[in-house]
Amino acid sequence: MSPQPDLNDLVAATITRMSQLSAARDTAVNTSRQVVRFSANAIRALHRGENPGVMLEDARRLLDLVAAETKPYPNVYWAGYVQDAMKEYAEAVITQAMLGNGTIPSAEQIGVEDTAWLNGLAEAASELRRDTLDALRGDDIERAELLLTTMDQVYGLLVTIDFPDSITGGLRRTTDQFRAVLERTRGDVTMSVRQSRLEHALRNAEADI
Repeated sequence: MSPQPDLNDLVAATITRMSQLSAARDTAVNTSRQVVRFSANAIRALHRGENPGVMLEDARRLLDLVAAETKPYPNVYWAGYVQDAMKEYAEAVITQAMLGNGTIPSAEQIGVEDTAWLNGLAEAASELRRDTLDALRGDDIERAELLLTTMDQVYGLLVTIDFPDSITGGLRRTTDQFRAVLERTRGDVTMSVRQSRLEHALRNAEADI
C-alpha cells in the first residue's frame, strides 16, 4: 500500500490554490469596474464631440490586464465581471466607429468575446438615438436619417441570431430593449421629416403668392 500524502500538505496546497483564485477574482472585480468607467466616459465624450482616445487606451490596457489575469481561472473569467467590461469596451469602440462612419471592428480585432461584442453592438446602436435627436434639433435631417439607417441595419442582423441566452449572454433581452429605442427614434425622425417637408411646401407656396 502506497504511503498517504500528509494531510497538512494537501490542505496547504488547497489553500494556496484558493488564495490564487481569490486574488484573480479581486482583480476581476476592481479592474473591470475601471474598464467600465473609462468606457462609459469615452461614450459620453463621443456624444459631446470630444476625442475619447486616452480613455479608450486606458480601458484597453486594463482590459488586457484583467483578461490575462483571469483567463487561467475560467469560473472567474466567465463569472460576469470580465464579460461586462468587455461589453462596455466593445460598446465604446463600436459607437466611435458608427458616429465616425468608420468600419466596425470585429470581436477579434478589439480582443473581446463574441457574446460581449454582440451585446456591445446592440448597446452601441442604441446610443445612436441621442446623436440622432441632436441632429434633428440641429435641422440635420440627412445625418439623422443616416444614423437611423445604421440602427435599422444592426437590428436587422441581431434578430437573425437565434441561440439560447446561455450562449449569447442575454442578447435577446438586449435586442428587445434596442427595438424599443429604435421604434421611438424612427417615430421622431419620421415626424421631423414630415414637418420639414411641410415647412418646405409652405415656403414654396408663399414664394408663389
